[in-house]
Amino acid sequence: MDFSDIAMRGLVLLGCGKMGSAMLQGWLSNGLPATSVYVLDPHPSDWLKATGVHLNAGLPEAPAVVLLAVKPQMMGEALPQLAAMGGGKTLFVTVAAGITIETYARLLGGDTPLVRAMPNTPAAVGRGITAIVGNTVATPAHLDLAEALLLAVGQVVRLEDEGQMDAVIGVSGSGPAYVFHLIETMAAAGVEQGLSPELAMQLAKTTVAGAGELAEKSDDSPAQLRINVTSPGGTTAAALEVLMEPETGFPGLLSRAVAANIKRNRELAG
Repeated sequence: MDFSDIAMRGLVLLGCGKMGSAMLQGWLSNGLPATSVYVLDPHPSDWLKATGVHLNAGLPEAPAVVLLAVKPQMMGEALPQLAAMGGGKTLFVTVAAGITIETYARLLGGDTPLVRAMPNTPAAVGRGITAIVGNTVATPAHLDLAEALLLAVGQVVRLEDEGQMDAVIGVSGSGPAYVFHLIETMAAAGVEQGLSPELAMQLAKTTVAGAGELAEKSDDSPAQLRINVTSPGGTTAAALEVLMEPETGFPGLLSRAVAANIKRNRELAG
């Protein structure tokens, strides 16, 4: 990525928790000068203090980018201090869930270019996936810049419209929690069948991680990969008969879970 504009004008990062730290680490590793980054965080970590960024100090008047990485419930209190940077010269990128483009327009002005992004927690190890969508004044160049910044923590996909963001949150935004629970329940089932908790957890973690990587790298679809390991009438087939039951198995269960996620997200958005 060409960081020249950011290096010259600066990047303001509001909030540097797990997600903010993951992104900052990626930017610095990819050559963004620490002196070009201005971080606002009330409880900076020792790692953040040692990076050499400007920390809770004076901000540039018109930075190239402001990246909003605080929790949604903190946005109303934190954003007003940056509202003067709205108006067109600065690109705002937000990774806060649930806050709509319309809400940011009220807070920053409708002529402020904004890209709404939804990353997920594997960003902490550089394996996240982030969906982005811009407002009506965000140009292709703005989207390219936002994508380049978010590539620091994994893959980036672009949405056709903001209406798709609820489904993204339901599938990939919250999805890691579903997988973590799958690991928990697989390990618990192993313990029920006589394995030690430590061995059951190692088997479950490694199986899920390996299967995910195989699904991502293989030319075969997940459905074909499933078929490849399922002998007719065998042990895997017996298990899948339970898991693939339309109502009580994964199909119905995950459909209801994602629908509940989307319903709650819309309630929180007001």
